[in-house]
Amino acid sequence: MIKNVVENIFLDYEIEPEFRILKIQNKENTVQEYKKDCSSNIIQIHFGLRNSAKLLFNQGKYGINIDENKSLLLYNPQKDLPIQLVLEPNSKVIVLLISIEIFHSFFTQEAGLIHFLNDDNKEKKYYSDKDLSPNEIIVLNQVFHYGLHSSLEKLYTKGKVFELLSLYFHRNEGDDTQNCPFLDDEKNVDKIKLAKEILIKDLTDPPTLAQLSDEINLPIQHIKDGFKHIYGETAFTFLFNYKMEYARKLLSSKKYNVTETSFAVGYSAASHFIAAFKKKYGATPKKYLNSL
Repeated sequence: MIKNVVENIFLDYEIEPEFRILKIQNKENTVQEYKKDCSSNIIQIHFGLRNSAKLLFNQGKYGINIDENKSLLLYNPQKDLPIQLVLEPNSKVIVLLISIEIFHSFFTQEAGLIHFLNDDNKEKKYYSDKDLSPNEIIVLNQVFHYGLHSSLEKLYTKGKVFELLSLYFHRNEGDDTQNCPFLDDEKNVDKIKLAKEILIKDLTDPPTLAQLSDEINLPIQHIKDGFKHIYGETAFTFLFNYKMEYARKLLSSKKYNVTETSFAVGYSAASHFIAAFKKKYGATPKKYLNSL
């Protein structure tokens, strides 16, 4: 059953007139849905932060995936595009909603460089999906997990959203220069991505940080910093979340029982796996299976 995710929206407010941000997280262990009306003059930019979500159209007959570390820009001046967003468990999405008039005012001098702002295209629908750069991922995680007093939330978020827009469209022009000190060297990015693959290659016996450091030839502190920059969390928080999501998929297939799933994700004792699964999803594996 698809549930409504309204209670899980962390933020939905107006940054400026006709310029809104939505921060949405599905904390449940079931698929949830979020709906919002959206008129034809609104540009939608969807950012996937964790796991996957899907935008449905034509009463659910057609869908576009919003995967982790991916973005999707939609604009259709010919018809309204209401948002019908279906979110997988433990997924996070940020959505920017900007009227074409407000958006155009941000890029008055640069409008010719942005495809759908060209005079020839301004009445045409536009669709664009792309991978997010490491810098965009950093800013998105900062927006989602700000650590300031609530009185400063709106000011902080507004600044970060404008930074995000600058990075997003700057990258579309073909300049991939990274301005984060750690990410200045592309080899660092490649090593962190390799470290991620090594961590998840053998879930039953993953390497320690020291072993990982030796294998990819990168200091432990750089591994810690790199995971936070690129994936928004520590290496072993990432691994824990990956294990739990993999376990959830194994259980959902109904081909594996709790004990088999426990061993598959590296727990020697099923009781430890059950405790970890409940911590992650708020329900034991057995209750989760019963809910399917």
